[in-house]
Amino acid sequence: MQVRKTTLIAGVLAVTSMIGAQSAFSASHMKKYTVEEHAINASLTGKAGDAANGRKVSINRKKGNCLACHVISDIKEQPFHGNIGPSLDGVASRYKEGELRLRMVDSKQFNEDTIMPAFYKVEGLHRLRKQFKGKPVLSAQEVEDVVAYLLTLK
Repeated sequence: MQVRKTTLIAGVLAVTSMIGAQSAFSASHMKKYTVEEHAINASLTGKAGDAANGRKVSINRKKGNCLACHVISDIKEQPFHGNIGPSLDGVASRYKEGELRLRMVDSKQFNEDTIMPAFYKVEGLHRLRKQFKGKPVLSAQEVEDVVAYLLTLK
């Protein structure tokens, strides 16, 4: 039990530090999106994401930082993967593109108790530093890039 508690605390700290490094994009640059049937089916940018850049964003500790909570076997150059969230191996077989996009934008749409941050939501967030208010963690293009990368994990 102690190992699990320590892992959870480390994961929460990793996510918290990642949120503290939010992007310089402001709410005025936010793209509109529509949630239908637990998915955002349309691209936030109107174009496909770049999977290679999405891979970079997902392992960047000041951007996506997916490895803080998830295992991704495809990423061998980073030795320490979290185990708080489910493995992302095979995620493209479990979820459709629009479902992955909504999970990136606002994971609380699926699980209100999740510690996964909303990467592209600026309203209704709590405990943010003043300088990060109204700023998403990732840009719309970065969300699309991460979704494109996740779609390669079959």
